[in-house]
Amino acid sequence: MNYNKKSVEDVNVQGKKVLLRCDFNVPLKAGAITSDKRIVAALPTIQYLLEHGAAVIACSHLGKPKGEDPALSLGVVAKRLSELLGKEVVMSKDVAGPDAKAKAAALKPGDIMLLENTRFAKGETKNDPELSKDLASMADLFCNDAFGSAHRAHSSTAGVASHLPACCGFLIQKEIGVMGKALSDPARPFVAILGGAKVSDKLNVINNLLDKVDTLIIGGGMAYTFLAAKGFQVGASLLDSEKLDYCKDMMKKAEEKGVSLLLPTDTVVASAFPNPIDGPVDAKTVDAAQIPAGMMGLDIGEKTRACFAEAVSGAKTVVWNGPMGVFENPTLAKGTIAVAQALADSAATTIVGGGDSAAACEQLGFAKQITHISTGGGASLEFLEGLELPGIACLEDK
Repeated sequence: MNYNKKSVEDVNVQGKKVLLRCDFNVPLKAGAITSDKRIVAALPTIQYLLEHGAAVIACSHLGKPKGEDPALSLGVVAKRLSELLGKEVVMSKDVAGPDAKAKAAALKPGDIMLLENTRFAKGETKNDPELSKDLASMADLFCNDAFGSAHRAHSSTAGVASHLPACCGFLIQKEIGVMGKALSDPARPFVAILGGAKVSDKLNVINNLLDKVDTLIIGGGMAYTFLAAKGFQVGASLLDSEKLDYCKDMMKKAEEKGVSLLLPTDTVVASAFPNPIDGPVDAKTVDAAQIPAGMMGLDIGEKTRACFAEAVSGAKTVVWNGPMGVFENPTLAKGTIAVAQALADSAATTIVGGGDSAAACEQLGFAKQITHISTGGGASLEFLEGLELPGIACLEDK
């Protein structure tokens, strides 16, 4: 995929109406926003457009509504966005219907409106050509700044680009700039760290990264399938038994390519998964090759933490996706903390994929010491797989 895409700075937005796809999929509790981080992240692009004489027609999905669902209306987002911008954000009653079109037609340069939840419109998730055309009819230009939805070929993320000149906002510009360079032209040594539960979730990521990295570190629940593939006893640890041959193939590929593939040498075990997840757990550290029967590995051990940190310390580029253990539990968070600390201490370009590893960095207070924390979980994984993301592929090349 070509990562060299036009951004808002490469086009003349003066006097234009810009359809801006944002990621306002904020967490809600009893109808109130519990974190406005995604709204705040969209502000630089919105403010740039408004200050440069554009009228902004912002749009986003929220949750997974089945048709129109008042509990998932973007009205609450419009209210918060108004507060953050210090100006009124006009809210439409529909997505691309009469109300949205009338309000869009009335916009003047420096004005902003927000369309209702794009998933209220029938056909949004099917990339319906008629909906794409209706959305595009309100604007002169399309700008995508929702990296978290860039792996979806929906009307509001990709379809509209068939009808309008298309560029990216600052969020997507940073994602494709930092992650694109890491994958296409990394400073070396290039170290990738993969964690999380299942091998099957990251099959194509492992295969793709083995063609690019100097060192591949595997931790988290997925490590036990690799350890089992080496013939080790993994006790009651998470095991993707159908992927044992795949793990053998990947270890062979690493050897043939001269890639150092690091697995845990010791592991923190317990007799049961913590319930509740953050409750007390009776844990001990054992050799990763000999996990006792009935015990399950739930985090990497101290020797492994030191080994992984050493690999990171010598790197020039580091990509991390997935925790090293059950990081929600204080007893089982030490592996994830050690990796986050190693990235924070590193002088390398450090990139954290979205999802749990991003949450871990933020919860642990390391976010400011990381070069880039991705705003998209699924999208960043597909990026690491080397897949073309429809919401980026549709944008005009520089």
